[in-house]
Amino acid sequence: MIIFVKIINLILMNFKALFFAVITVAICSCSTFDKVLKSSDNEYKYRKALQYYQEEDYVRAGNIFDQIVNVFRGTTRSDSVCWYQAQSYYKQKDNIMGGHLFKTFAQNFPYSPFAEEAEFMSGYCYYLESPKPSLDQESTRYAIESFESFINKFPKSIHVKEAKDLTIELKEKLVEKSKNSAILYYDMGYYSSSIIALKNSLIEFPNTKYREELMWRLLDSNYRLAINSVVSKQKDRFQTTVDEYYSFISEFPKSDYKKDAERIYNISMKNLN
Repeated sequence: MIIFVKIINLILMNFKALFFAVITVAICSCSTFDKVLKSSDNEYKYRKALQYYQEEDYVRAGNIFDQIVNVFRGTTRSDSVCWYQAQSYYKQKDNIMGGHLFKTFAQNFPYSPFAEEAEFMSGYCYYLESPKPSLDQESTRYAIESFESFINKFPKSIHVKEAKDLTIELKEKLVEKSKNSAILYYDMGYYSSSIIALKNSLIEFPNTKYREELMWRLLDSNYRLAINSVVSKQKDRFQTTVDEYYSFISEFPKSDYKKDAERIYNISMKNLN
């Protein structure tokens, strides 16, 4: 029992020593960092920012680069400071700020050796922020624009294939959101709105993998709108339904929806005659 107590006391003593050592190092580190921030020697700040960056202390590195980015503007180090500033935010997982800084870098330093990587990273940061299809897709659109700009500017880059693959993935997300929005109107019985949304989706994404389903719902929406219309509007709406039937069946003659489409066509023709 006595030996056990001694072991526990020894562990506690070592833990206390380690704790105070960590606290001491943290205090000294904070003190050094404060001195760097307050220093008027910008060369010193630049060296310390790089040191923090290399030590993977990206928060402190980013804070210092923020301080000196304007000081070095127009100098031979301007692109280096801006590059590491953007990288510091990216490595902190602040993708919005990182993407913005990479984009700004690519615009301000088109001949820098970092320009190609910056253009790609701008798109990649926004890609990382792209949410699931049900949410707002602003970051998705920014990512697509950035990747397309990158591919146009650097068609021989080693990142082109990755940029194309990610762009396809992002566009599929926009397609799915567009499809879901259109189908929501359809499911709620708002057929006029459904027709507009479905048409817009097909215009914006003509090669979507959901094309058959969207065209079927467009046909069915027109039919349901016609059948529920006042008599004075039915003729024009049934005619539009017949037109949509021909468009659908000519493109998908073996569709799983064919039987329902033919039923709609027959009812529409009967009403027209």
